[in-house]
Amino acid sequence: MKREQLRSLFRRRNNLVKNFRKIMSLIKGQHLNQGIDIPCEFDNSYWSHNFRDWLDNLKFTYLTARMTLDSHMHYFRFVDQELREVSTKLLSYCKEHYKKDYMLLRSILGIGGIVACGIICELGDLRTFNSIKHLSGYVGLIPGIHQSGDNIRNTGITKRAKRLIRRYFIEASWQAIRTDPVFQAYYCKHLGKNIKTVIVKIARKLLSIHIGVRASYMEQVI
Repeated sequence: MKREQLRSLFRRRNNLVKNFRKIMSLIKGQHLNQGIDIPCEFDNSYWSHNFRDWLDNLKFTYLTARMTLDSHMHYFRFVDQELREVSTKLLSYCKEHYKKDYMLLRSILGIGGIVACGIICELGDLRTFNSIKHLSGYVGLIPGIHQSGDNIRNTGITKRAKRLIRRYFIEASWQAIRTDPVFQAYYCKHLGKNIKTVIVKIARKLLSIHIGVRASYMEQVI
């Protein structure tokens, strides 16, 4: 019950992330419809305070367009503030009540605070998994297989998965490539191949590292 309620807070955060991205798309869409170009320095996924001020002071031919943007910006700021507050509460709770697990996860390159919280919330006690293969299958980091009679073919990454946590491991893989020389070398070695396949392999390696770190910790405790 305790873990389920923590998971509900984590999923609340992810719903806010979806709403945040959606309102950003609506605001950008309004500019496209109105034929207004966003300055190059603001055309990115990070909306600085300068960009927000630019949006607040933007002039339109008709007042109704300004009213629409004001409404969008009001909702944008609400979701932004709510997302920050929920993220802070989630991090604080995991640090306090799952400190050892949280710190172990943060010790792995590519695993940030929110990703660590996600693993704690969605995977729980990893001792319930028999092997890395079992855990990889649960997360969805194994190939999908389609069998028809005697014919068996690989369908790419399996569709049966905990998609939310798989997405976080994929994001952690990109971060690991940027910060860890070993993962950088592995990625460069496979350039020219299917990028999605390479990233999934790196995500599986991160999962294996996490299992190794957790097992090492359990041996010290025992």
